[in-house]
Amino acid sequence: MTRFFKGLLTLKRGPWELIATLLIGVGVFMLMQPFYLWAYTYSFIVTLVGTVMFIVVSHFSEQE
Repeated sequence: MTRFFKGLLTLKRGPWELIATLLIGVGVFMLMQPFYLWAYTYSFIVTLVGTVMFIVVSHFSEQE
């Protein structure tokens, strides 16, 4: 667990890609759920932020 947080602080690719992937997954889930209009409303923004974040962090260095 400390390796994960250390990777976040030192801008390593692995932990940040995990967070970006989770954001994309949460955004898609928000898009598909039929219960809350606010979740559907913000689903595109969450998915877009996750996608842009994934593109940016793919340029970070590998975790050692």
